[in-house]
Amino acid sequence: MEPILFVFTNAPDRETALRLADGLVEARLAACVNVFAECRSVYRWKGAVEAASEVPMLIKTRAALFSEVEAFIITNHPYELPEVIALPVRDGSAAYLEWLVQETRTEPSSAVQRS
Repeated sequence: MEPILFVFTNAPDRETALRLADGLVEARLAACVNVFAECRSVYRWKGAVEAASEVPMLIKTRAALFSEVEAFIITNHPYELPEVIALPVRDGSAAYLEWLVQETRTEPSSAVQRS
């Protein structure tokens, strides 16, 4: 099976998160993007402790597409330094992982259908 990644990022608001999610899926850089409920983030930025409301996002993609996913986020994200963290998927439902691979290919196979 082709290596799969979960890519994690945060957006400053739901509208931005949905715009990023739609763009990633439309460009076939992600098979699915989960946009979670708003949370509070506390972090150090430029020497000061900051806090902000953010919308976490979980992007499901192939490892081969990571550089393109990262570039898409950096180009389309309003933050000066957006968080882009990738975690490898070690295992999962074979049918789901095959669907993920097919949905991130330029020409999807008709063999895997969404139900």
